Amino acid sequence: MTHPRTLASSVASRSLSSLARLLILRPPTGALRAAARTKMSDPSSENQERDQLEPIFKQKKILRTRVRRALKSMDPLQRSQEDETIQSLVLDAPWFKSIQRLCAYISCSALREVDTSKILSQVLQNSAKDGHIQMKKKLYVPRVVDKNSHMRMLNISSVSDMIANSMDILEPAALDADGNEREDVMQADDPVDLFLLPGLAFDVSGRRLGRGGGYYDTFLRNYQELAHARNWKQPLLVALSYSPQIMDEGVIPVTPDDLSVDALVSPSGVIPISPAALDRFDMGSDTPSGFSANLVWDLQRVMSIA
Repeated sequence: MTHPRTLASSVASRSLSSLARLLILRPPTGALRAAARTKMSDPSSENQERDQLEPIFKQKKILRTRVRRALKSMDPLQRSQEDETIQSLVLDAPWFKSIQRLCAYISCSALREVDTSKILSQVLQNSAKDGHIQMKKKLYVPRVVDKNSHMRMLNISSVSDMIANSMDILEPAALDADGNEREDVMQADDPVDLFLLPGLAFDVSGRRLGRGGGYYDTFLRNYQELAHARNWKQPLLVALSYSPQIMDEGVIPVTPDDLSVDALVSPSGVIPISPAALDRFDMGSDTPSGFSANLVWDLQRVMSIA
């Protein structure tokens, strides 16, 4: 298995150039949405935009097929090892231990998503390590509402709070054991610190290719707007990725509606991407597990230059 420092060396140059472009060229999310609303008000402009995006949608479809084949051909032992490594990297990281509230996906083996069962189990119980009791975190997990890209993130306090839906995918029951509605993160009084995200493909510039439903992009845009309206710090978006899911830069096609991730966690280590990730990850002497101090220094240098 590749050592984290090997990964850092192999992606350093791409990460540096990606971050530089990210800092200088990426337009504000609000500006993208404002432009989209302007286009939607003009039917002819909307049709023109649809025609322009059609080739991108076709490229996405081709790439999804390619990645699904790669995931299907993964050796079961390799998959199991990567699941264990990725979850350990998350659980052992200082930036994860310090958070109080998070949203995380419930992995589905049929979809060949990176396993999150160990992470969820440990979050849902008070744990003691090295004599220090970690604070119990508040966890929200997804519940699909309809087929129009709408989902909710509901609070659970036990693994038993999850049930299988019509597609045999685990999700939180709408009501708790006492018959009360579960807390929806969109109605919560406090912000979440972190989203653990699934996906089909990622690259070191933060691009994410989902499965085509648009559920996470839609939900995350709504939550980011809520956080902005309440003057909360935006949550860190961290994706979990198997080795075959990390693409070369430029391979993943994107549209203005596609959200980027702040960091990736792969079997080879943690890859910070956005300034937010570099700011929130511990950059001091206690460097996060699986993270290269050399890459941290290089990325910080690029930020100061940019």
